[in-house]
Amino acid sequence: MILSVWFRVIRIKFLLASIIAVSIGLAITWHENSTIDPIYAILTLIGVMALHASVDLLNDYWDFKRGIDTATKRTKLSGGTGVLPEGLLEPSSVYRAGIGFLFLGSIIGFYFVMTNGITIAVILGFAILSIYFYSTKIVDSGLAEFFVAVKGSMIVLGTYFIQTNQITAESIFAGIVVGILSSLVLFITSFPDHDADKSKGRKTLVIMIGKQKAKSLFWFFPILSYFVIIFGCLIGVFPILSLITLFSIPLLFKAGIGLRRHFNSVDELVPSMYYTLMFSRITGLLFVLSFLPSF
Repeated sequence: MILSVWFRVIRIKFLLASIIAVSIGLAITWHENSTIDPIYAILTLIGVMALHASVDLLNDYWDFKRGIDTATKRTKLSGGTGVLPEGLLEPSSVYRAGIGFLFLGSIIGFYFVMTNGITIAVILGFAILSIYFYSTKIVDSGLAEFFVAVKGSMIVLGTYFIQTNQITAESIFAGIVVGILSSLVLFITSFPDHDADKSKGRKTLVIMIGKQKAKSLFWFFPILSYFVIIFGCLIGVFPILSLITLFSIPLLFKAGIGLRRHFNSVDELVPSMYYTLMFSRITGLLFVLSFLPSF
């Protein structure tokens, strides 16, 4: 029972985004070198997942302390986990767990700083500061989507650099794709939280430009990600097989059309959030697979 509550507050299903990001970094490494270091790969995955769990735990803690979670209507994909409002865990326990995971991820990161140098130090420094301040300073300044995009990009770059000690155009472009896909999920899940977030001083992108304009801005994220993939294929940065990511387009249209019709209804927006999540994950998984034919 307690374990299931912790899985809930950590948001296990959303950790897949970080797993995909690490997998893309590893897939690119294999595509270019036909080898990866398995120990480094496992340590990278553990460290990244720990940092991801940290930001989710601290987000739940601060949303509860600020009264956001008690002012919004929770769904399976938005409005927080509900663990703290329901009294299933003590806020202090969630906060300590968040700091604990941040410490674990940082320790692994510092190991790679010692083995790989200043580049990993820069990435790790950004991660530690942005994770700790995400739910307060970053979200309140309207930079949440940008942070998530940069975070996704840096996971790919960091994973690749740990394996190869270099950064290439392939890893940069792939990082951009991953970052955009992650940012898209955050963007649409902020629609149902609009009123509660606004009442507590948050400035999400949806709040800053308004729901009416935001429902059209939704299309910018996937179009940009597809543009980067197609452009990468045309200039030879990505294998032509990366175009299999286009097979996720039907999910995108289901999400976008549903958002246009139901952007003001929390309950009716749930399918659009689900399709967006599936679009992001399936596109990411197809992107990983496109680098692996040499297996």
